[in-house]
Amino acid sequence: MSTLQTGEPDIPDGTLEALVHLVETGPVSLGGYTIAEIDAVGGIGHLLEEQPSSELVAEAVRSLAARSLIVTEAGSDRLQIRGDLGIATAFQHRSRIMLDARVTGSEPDHPWRFVLMPQPEGVTLEVLIDALGIHFYSLRGSEKTLDRLWERLPAGDRGPDDADADTVLPASPHTALVSVSTWDDAQNRETHDVVLAQDGDRCHVFLRSPDDPGRLVAAGMDNDEWRDLLTRLTSTS
Repeated sequence: MSTLQTGEPDIPDGTLEALVHLVETGPVSLGGYTIAEIDAVGGIGHLLEEQPSSELVAEAVRSLAARSLIVTEAGSDRLQIRGDLGIATAFQHRSRIMLDARVTGSEPDHPWRFVLMPQPEGVTLEVLIDALGIHFYSLRGSEKTLDRLWERLPAGDRGPDDADADTVLPASPHTALVSVSTWDDAQNRETHDVVLAQDGDRCHVFLRSPDDPGRLVAAGMDNDEWRDLLTRLTSTS
């Protein structure tokens, strides 16, 4: 893989074309990294629950350097990110759409957070985050990545239009907050939230009230409708 520099990481056209072609044959794993390692190479801050301490970042730099994932050339003070970590970082920075799904009711050894960053080429950078905070990166076809997400989210028959979020959510064994954010080069950001809650054979869908964004209101959507909404929000076309 090519060497990438921090600041404004990019993917050479030839490498990008090769990656897109490779994804057509199956998913491409880009490895797993800690929060501190992501922060050390200038990864997208939207992925961080909180800023890691300077001590953790310093240890992460030593670990990445020992694995030759970051290097500096003689006479230069610019950090270079190599290999799969460089590719993952560059895809993060070129993304302008992010779907961030956080679920309850998952098994302890399974991911609880799923981040998707769709790309214009029809591939998506998928980040699975487990209870230890390890971020597992991979590149997949965008449609298949959404199908994988649907399998992890609550689903069921349409919930009633008058459901009360404050009553339904605490009682549900399986809930999800799905946030789709878009931003421009100036980091102006817009976010849409969809909240799902399993209730037996039903799946309640809540959206933020347009009059009071702090309040969730029942949307009365079925599976196809809320999935179609999220698909439209993550479209790169």
